Amino acid sequence: MKTIELRNARARKPEWSLTEPVNFYLDEGENLAIIGRNGSGKSMLVDMITGKHPVFPDQISYSFDEPYNNMKHITFRDTYGGDNDRTYFLQQRWNQMEIDEETPTVGSKLEEAYLLSGEDTPERRKFQKHLYELFHLEDLLDKYIILLSSGELRKYKLTANLFTNPKVLIIENPFIGLDAETRDQVKELLRMLTEEQGVQIILVLSKMDEIPPFITRVIKLDKLHFVSDIKVKTDYPIERCPLAIEDINEEMVPPIPQQVINFNNVTIRYGERTILKDLNWVVLKGEHWALSGQNGSGKSTLLSLVCADNPQSYACDISLFGHKRGSGESIWDIKKHIGYVSPEMHRSYKQNIPAIQIVASGLKDTVGLYYTPTQQEKDQCIEWMDMFGIKHLADRKFLEMSSGEQRLVLLARAFVKNPDLLILDEPLHGLDLCNRNLVKSIVDRYMFENPMRTLIYVTHYESELPNCIDHSLNLIRNN
Repeated sequence: MKTIELRNARARKPEWSLTEPVNFYLDEGENLAIIGRNGSGKSMLVDMITGKHPVFPDQISYSFDEPYNNMKHITFRDTYGGDNDRTYFLQQRWNQMEIDEETPTVGSKLEEAYLLSGEDTPERRKFQKHLYELFHLEDLLDKYIILLSSGELRKYKLTANLFTNPKVLIIENPFIGLDAETRDQVKELLRMLTEEQGVQIILVLSKMDEIPPFITRVIKLDKLHFVSDIKVKTDYPIERCPLAIEDINEEMVPPIPQQVINFNNVTIRYGERTILKDLNWVVLKGEHWALSGQNGSGKSTLLSLVCADNPQSYACDISLFGHKRGSGESIWDIKKHIGYVSPEMHRSYKQNIPAIQIVASGLKDTVGLYYTPTQQEKDQCIEWMDMFGIKHLADRKFLEMSSGEQRLVLLARAFVKNPDLLILDEPLHGLDLCNRNLVKSIVDRYMFENPMRTLIYVTHYESELPNCIDHSLNLIRNN
């Protein structure tokens, strides 16, 4: 029996559809992975399955009634939620010395989701209690939601979506931003859902090596059409792709010692929780740092201090680019030296303007483009877009691109002004293998050709580190 079936389906708007009629099915008991390169059509297929891009009624069928309740779609491009949460939780966290008592807790938000998802009955309360036990949420219920780590947020969001007891759970990018231990925990949670609750899971992934063992079938898309549909019983093989730029092996020119960052016994607290404690850290010009640590260890907080986004920096002994914080410099005096990209920045970027304008905004450190770039500046933007393989997207609007294409645009934006300090926080999120290798090689080439430039690179995957890394800082989570 087929749980979901698309038969010769096309989206009602031709520009939304794949290049050929879609014949898709999910058999009862199957767990499916949809893979493919950035822009291959993965999200478009999911939108057709879920009805976001509607097809004609005779072209789609479900084995269940009320698809809205029985089929849940979660995307982890935006860990904190959708448009209603654009107050932006991390900014709330950074901009508070003490947590406002009205800030929601995990328990209050989950209770709200529970009451909205159905009638309050003893049977549903029993199911709610079972989910809390299954995901080990009891100790998190009193925790403020803005203090949750990425892994804890996964548990919260999964639980909130499971209150309707759906038949099918579709999850895009479930593992982005998670350290190795937490990735394994999420995979185990999803496995338990399939076995204990009978939920069928569809995962949408860019990285083939992240396909978990409980997946029974893999569909691969390329250039808006199906290229393979394979039933699997063992781990799916990892595809290989040549580097777009050869690795750099030459020795780099020794940098001139000069402090870019100096943290002296820096401590950051939110309420009763200590995020960073007595941190001493000096970064010299020309050094290339890997920043690592478990989810919740303070990496985002540390970067907010470096990027002048965290007001607590004024109460700390911090110097950036030779100037002590609070000595009269503005945040723009600091940001003009920095090229930056992060998952948080990507999630909050809602400017639906052409890609070349997004890249050009990096020249002035603005979110949108509020000036007319010169022809020389436009050429500079096109040059970097060409480097990242997205020159053909120059006139495409940002919100009409795939997540991977958006990430490449934001990376070009980070590089475009030739910054003194490049901060790349999980830069390979959502990128396929070819584009991951492309970005790593661009980082290596940039650092080799600009030996006085400094790099801070954040990732949970050692394999994602570029070859130029020569220093590392591992943060330990404070309990």
